[in-house]
Amino acid sequence: MSSIRCFVVSRFLPSCSFGMRGLRNHCLSCCVNTLLQTFSATWELADVLDKWETAGVRTDGRNVPLQLKKVLAEMKRDLSQPANNEDFLRCLDRNSVRLNTQHDADEVFLFILNLIKQQLDDQTLALEIQNLYKISVETHLQCLLCDSVQTQTSYLLSLPLHIKEDHNSLEGSMTSFFEHQELKGINSCYCAQCETKTPSKQGVKLLFLPRILCLNLKRFRNSTRGTRKLDCKVTFPETFDFSEVAKEAFSSDFAQTDCKYTLHAVVVHSGVAMCGHYTAYVRHSANQHWYYADDSHVRQVSWEEVQKTYGGHDRGTAYMLMYRRDSGRQQPELSG
Repeated sequence: MSSIRCFVVSRFLPSCSFGMRGLRNHCLSCCVNTLLQTFSATWELADVLDKWETAGVRTDGRNVPLQLKKVLAEMKRDLSQPANNEDFLRCLDRNSVRLNTQHDADEVFLFILNLIKQQLDDQTLALEIQNLYKISVETHLQCLLCDSVQTQTSYLLSLPLHIKEDHNSLEGSMTSFFEHQELKGINSCYCAQCETKTPSKQGVKLLFLPRILCLNLKRFRNSTRGTRKLDCKVTFPETFDFSEVAKEAFSSDFAQTDCKYTLHAVVVHSGVAMCGHYTAYVRHSANQHWYYADDSHVRQVSWEEVQKTYGGHDRGTAYMLMYRRDSGRQQPELSG
């Protein structure tokens, strides 16, 4: 697994008493701590894990869904001290997400979801968890010589959004993701009709949108000189309607009627590509207030503070955004 470096900030302050628990930074765990806060704010995940009968599950310390269920339950208990996260961290370490190593938050997020699918012995529940995040897409590849079209169906667990090195908006980045791209030269693809590699045009269409929509802002660029981070500005709304933002993104087979989403978690990266720190802004599932979680330190904040993670200045920048589709439980009162 590739890594994005993070530095340890000594934050052994007690958790706040507003309704959230912090997590101690143990062996460079700020990345995992941040993801745990987003999982804790995703009540749908805890609801599925609560249905899982674990009496017969082996407790060898390698089962990620079992340890995740335990740590999420721990995070909802007594608020006077940070929750105990060490068993979960050691469990990830046994599954190759090493302690004392700096990781990329999006990679660890996807790795945890894949381990849940592999290790949860109730495959119905495992599929239910994956479907919370599953973005089903249809990829079309059209040969520019013979006009034949190849179609392939696949899925993503987070939507990777390219950002430019100046000002961006989330809406613009999503629109760009679904625009057609021409593949020429060394990027040409094999055409079965022409029986050779040919220039082609590729496009992606949505088949299904999940309950929890995870968006990854691709702030890190790799080159022969190494990895660098883009701190450019990316604005994002507290709520949006996907059908209005990217009208051309939907397949003719798309059947959902509700595409409205509300932000409930932001993963933030501070620092540069090879030396940084992860924190999170999360909306509490019970009182709908925003909180800032920096390892063991948690405090209530405003929507205006969350907006400071847009970037464009020397401070933490949003790296992952998690939105909830507006259906089911009581909807939040928006902050801004």
